[in-house]
Amino acid sequence: MKTTAPGDTAPRTTPLRTAAGRTTAARTTAVRTAAARTAALAAVVVTIGLLPWLSGKDAALSVLRARSAEQVATEEALTAIRDDLGLGAGPLTLLGRWTAGVLQGDLGVSWVSGTEVLPSVLLGLGVSLALMGASLAVALLVALALCTGTVVRGARGTLRRGGTGGAPAAMLASVPEFLLATVLLIALGVWLGLLPTSGWQGPSSMVLPALAMGVPAGGLLGRLVDDALPAVFEERWVALWRASGVSPWRIACAALRRSMPAIVPQFGLVGVGLTGGAVAVETVFAVPGIGRTALGAAKAQDLPLLQGAVLALLVLGLTAGVLSHLVRARLLGPGLRDAALALPAPPRAPAGRAARTVPVVLAGLLTAGTGWGLLRDPFTVDVTARLSAPSWAHPLGTDGLGRDVLARLGHGAAATVGVALAVCLISCLFALAVGFLPSHSAGAADIANALPPVIVGILVAAALGPGTAGASVAVALISWPPLAAHASALVQETRAAGFLTAQKAIGSTPWWILTRHILPAVAGPVGRHALLRLPGIALALASLGFLGLGAQPPAPEWGLLLDESRAYVERAPWAALAPAAALALLAGFAVSLSSVTAPGRRAGTVRAGVAA
Repeated sequence: MKTTAPGDTAPRTTPLRTAAGRTTAARTTAVRTAAARTAALAAVVVTIGLLPWLSGKDAALSVLRARSAEQVATEEALTAIRDDLGLGAGPLTLLGRWTAGVLQGDLGVSWVSGTEVLPSVLLGLGVSLALMGASLAVALLVALALCTGTVVRGARGTLRRGGTGGAPAAMLASVPEFLLATVLLIALGVWLGLLPTSGWQGPSSMVLPALAMGVPAGGLLGRLVDDALPAVFEERWVALWRASGVSPWRIACAALRRSMPAIVPQFGLVGVGLTGGAVAVETVFAVPGIGRTALGAAKAQDLPLLQGAVLALLVLGLTAGVLSHLVRARLLGPGLRDAALALPAPPRAPAGRAARTVPVVLAGLLTAGTGWGLLRDPFTVDVTARLSAPSWAHPLGTDGLGRDVLARLGHGAAATVGVALAVCLISCLFALAVGFLPSHSAGAADIANALPPVIVGILVAAALGPGTAGASVAVALISWPPLAAHASALVQETRAAGFLTAQKAIGSTPWWILTRHILPAVAGPVGRHALLRLPGIALALASLGFLGLGAQPPAPEWGLLLDESRAYVERAPWAALAPAAALALLAGFAVSLSSVTAPGRRAGTVRAGVAA
């Protein structure tokens, strides 16, 4: 609707028209984003459906070996298997048959056992859902314990300089599930004998796996809530309620209610983390869940069972994300669903000398251990010294083949960090490229965020086979979205700068502006961001090695060392504790480094009265 003010000749656009235009633009963006997400999800589903063809291996030979290892692989036998499984029809026909079967509730027949896949998937899914429910209960208890100090002090008006549980929460959130599972198995299961260490025989069998999955998830939840609460307690309505004599209990409940809409979408990350953590934890404790089923099917090349299990894991992760968005919409209500309710960053105190010293100390310990181990031979086998306790000759003992644990730890650090650096560089370069096309990469980024490294590692291992190259590809595929989001924000900010308008006015070419102004302004911060993610990438590679999807024996890789030591953990726990301690130091270094380099931003103002 156009209006004309007295004395004006040009029509003006009313605020109603402007709001309508913004609504239309928002809807268009939402439609494009939804289409991109659908296309990316379809690509993942197609990849799952084409696994028998993408594997590049003779599926008939894998089936023959699985069914009868002694049978001779004659051409007649292989042809009969191909005809029986329909492998000669081509990839498109194979995909069409698999998709039609999924839509009808038929996931096919196992290549190994010859039984229906759907009952096996449903059985494993039921076990995993029970375990995830128990883990979520543990996560909520841990998060509540971490946030209690912030809630109590904020409600009483005594909170100063941010939350009280941020550092412990960050430490817990950074511990990999497979590492915590191994430590719990050794400490509570083997040494103390308090709880079962394997199987699925009752509620007692659920305790250790639930702790291994729930504690890191609780650390993440606690960190999110603890970071959001200080900004809420600085809003005007809190001071008004406190001055009016409202009880601290009601203020605390209202503050929690106010902080939830901004962070509930992040709760989907917890569901994704539980989905990926289930694979490792179920493997450690021999739990017959869907994660262990998927891993076993990948190693046995039982592709129909692998397809069904991975599809179930993908649906679990995506369902967690959808539920988090629905909960957020419910919390906001119909009147505020389109409102921007993002909380400001909480105030952060400058990092003290002790906080700046922690990453240096941890890096020094890792460097010293690596350097000492590099001076030794990691492949020398001495069967007479099998499982020897730590001594002067072998400071960290020996493994099941008599190899020096310190030597394998040192060489494994060099290999793990070297591969992580390569993956970090590739992710950074890719993020810089897609940072200039945010609307086209949004859907792929959302799907990549919804896929844990373990799930991607299983898919890549099924296509390329287990190994360092496959693990690197898997981690690189899910490492770029945060870097791409950072690059996209910097590109938009730089393009809006006034000096670029001046450059265009004096005739500078787009190529000159891109190479001399935009790229230098974006590449530096994104590169530093990528280096901060280097320890996390190394931990992701170690988790794939622990599951047998990464480096293969006799490579001295940290995750593989931890996996190999599980077979004799009762006799030689030091062989497992050494790589576990190294991974814990790496996780601590990542947390301390990120806390020191985090920008100290002061909380801004937000609309008052929202919680009311």
